[in-house]
Amino acid sequence: MAQCVRSTLTPSRIPQSSIRTVSAKPAAFASVSFLRTLPEFKKCTKPCSLVMSCQGKPQSQEEQIPPPQLSLDDLVTSKRKGEVLGTIKDSLSNCLSETNLLETVPGLKSRIKGKVRDIYDAGDYLVLVTTDRLSAFDRNLASIPFKGQVLNETSLWWFNNTQHITPNAIVSSPDKNVVIAKKCSVFPIEFVVRGYVTGSTDTSLWTVYKKGVRNYCGNVLSDGLVKNQKLPANILTPTTKAEDHDVPITPNEIVEGGFMTQAEFDEASMKALSLFEFGQRVAKEHGLILVDTKYEFGRSSDGSILLIDEIHTPDSSRYWLAGSYEERFQKGLEPENVDKEFIRLWFKENCNPYEDEVLPAAPAELVTELAWRYIFLYETITGSRIDILPTQLYQQEPIHDRISRNTSQALSSLRQL
Repeated sequence: MAQCVRSTLTPSRIPQSSIRTVSAKPAAFASVSFLRTLPEFKKCTKPCSLVMSCQGKPQSQEEQIPPPQLSLDDLVTSKRKGEVLGTIKDSLSNCLSETNLLETVPGLKSRIKGKVRDIYDAGDYLVLVTTDRLSAFDRNLASIPFKGQVLNETSLWWFNNTQHITPNAIVSSPDKNVVIAKKCSVFPIEFVVRGYVTGSTDTSLWTVYKKGVRNYCGNVLSDGLVKNQKLPANILTPTTKAEDHDVPITPNEIVEGGFMTQAEFDEASMKALSLFEFGQRVAKEHGLILVDTKYEFGRSSDGSILLIDEIHTPDSSRYWLAGSYEERFQKGLEPENVDKEFIRLWFKENCNPYEDEVLPAAPAELVTELAWRYIFLYETITGSRIDILPTQLYQQEPIHDRISRNTSQALSSLRQL
């Protein structure tokens, strides 16, 4: 994995050539092999239930109607929530918080433990295991039942449906929590794309804006913006992938610091903005707003730039309910969200998550609610019900044993190709 160098921004260091202005005024597929069948993109052209199944006819043959108007009631009182809530509660003590495939899968050479994913070197490939760890404020906050599975399968759906924009590194997905990926040289930059002035972390747009910052990552922000306001155009606010804390950086600093060449940055930036625009369109068709997200890229052995890590998950992205956004914004109310922002806010209200050595335990009801929201988001976007296994099946074969078995079989098959 690529190593990262920290960068500190001051207004005087921002090169003028990298600055863009943001006003307060409104304004052939790559080949990827999946070992499991994944849902394809379904465009909503008729009213959709909570779990949206829009098989549909070609767009020209079916009448277009407005996107579904999801509400907070869909999250709080839906029949589907009642169906999965018991399984979520039963799984609170059965989360995948740690892995050690080095002891159970032959041929693995080393492990890198990330915030959420454990990455194993398998020679020609990488094995990425998405755990149930919840990360925010650059530290782990809790473990959320089925979170790893939901993130993995959400990313797979988006990877599969964005190949017209960029190739990705995915080779196969042998398990609910696992992908096997091509090895590539990872660019030590996170491409954060934002469509709204919001957020609660130190690097979020609203946090820095309310402190008076008007030059942020090469974007000039005008006075008069308010929290949760839609930007006139999507903006890119890159950060370095530092080990302990992400650091904002300008495009010129990325090139001058040797993180990427100008050509590499230009291509990755174009891909990031195109992916975000596509994600916003898909989210809107399903009654959601994709507010902001991050992308990571790497260069493969053949020189192509590949999308890696994850895409448009509730971990890497902020989602709001579209139907209530405008009314709540006009009233100065917070948007109704379908991501981990509410649990971030709980920690900010109950401790200093950046400085306190020991954090309070997240209440079980918040952990359960977040698990449901992740499932809700996956099913709303993909139109498919996620297959979550009851606790008794995990007692027959623990999660780690299942992952080890499926990964071993997949790597054995790949080595025979």
